[in-house]
Amino acid sequence: MTGAVLEGRDLARFYTVNRGLFKADATVKALNGVSFSLHSGKTLAVVGESGCGKSTLARLVTMIENPTSGQLLIDGKPAHVGDRSLRSQVQIVFQNPYGSLNPRQKVGSILEEPLKINTNLDAAARRRKVEEMMARVGLRPEHYGRYPHMFSGGQRQRIAIARALILRPKVLVLDEPVSALDLSIQAQVLNLLMDLQKEMGLAYLFISHGLSVVHHIADEVMVMYLGRPVETGPAAEVFARPRHPYTAALLSATPIADPDREKTRIRLQGELPSPLKPPSGCHFNPRCWKAQDHCRQVSPELTGEGAHQYACHFPLD
Repeated sequence: MTGAVLEGRDLARFYTVNRGLFKADATVKALNGVSFSLHSGKTLAVVGESGCGKSTLARLVTMIENPTSGQLLIDGKPAHVGDRSLRSQVQIVFQNPYGSLNPRQKVGSILEEPLKINTNLDAAARRRKVEEMMARVGLRPEHYGRYPHMFSGGQRQRIAIARALILRPKVLVLDEPVSALDLSIQAQVLNLLMDLQKEMGLAYLFISHGLSVVHHIADEVMVMYLGRPVETGPAAEVFARPRHPYTAALLSATPIADPDREKTRIRLQGELPSPLKPPSGCHFNPRCWKAQDHCRQVSPELTGEGAHQYACHFPLD
């Protein structure tokens, strides 16, 4: 798709696992055939259980690792580890606001560090930029000289967001950015992120294990299972009419703030299979109530109507 600020083309990332002296090495296909495009001012949410490949995708997008195969494009240019000209265009906000900030550095030093490394600004100019960014994320000037332990979790996450934005990137990877925060603080941080997106034209890759937060922020959704996308499309369509059984199960587990609304919980049987030995055919077939012999033999490709795609031989109506 043209005009995408971030694009993945059939991305794959495999890891070799040493299983000991008397066993052959195994290959974990942490990511296997992921394609997407993301435009300025839009949010793509990547959703799935632990082990589905979300964090691996984040490492590829932030150029911490190169893909085993496939291609990552930023502003139409191939991206790879060590490309400093493109690395500043993609920044990440981590899940834990307590662990992502250096406790020995004051907030001003934390926020100035990317400017020291990537620009030629003098100390006065760096301070001006930092104070401007602090104001944008709701921090006060006196916070400049304080240490991270002096802030609440929500304030620390605002500091992390300011650090990610200080180089004015085009893409922000949000790795479970509110899951460690109280519910009331989650709403504040999400509203801040949406305001910043409108103001700065940012593109967000929003990584989450649940759909309740995604519902409020995402334009597009990609649901993943064992390294593969199983359903993608506009968030409104995916939420209103999930076609893949796994997506329906995730949605059924999402809390609804309406005591009068009836809801049927879909309980999946069994555990997530080992990525060292995924099931043949459709990887979801051992846990799927619609699975048939064909599902156990043939891996489904993404298909569907328009932008709403799903990888299922027997999709939901």
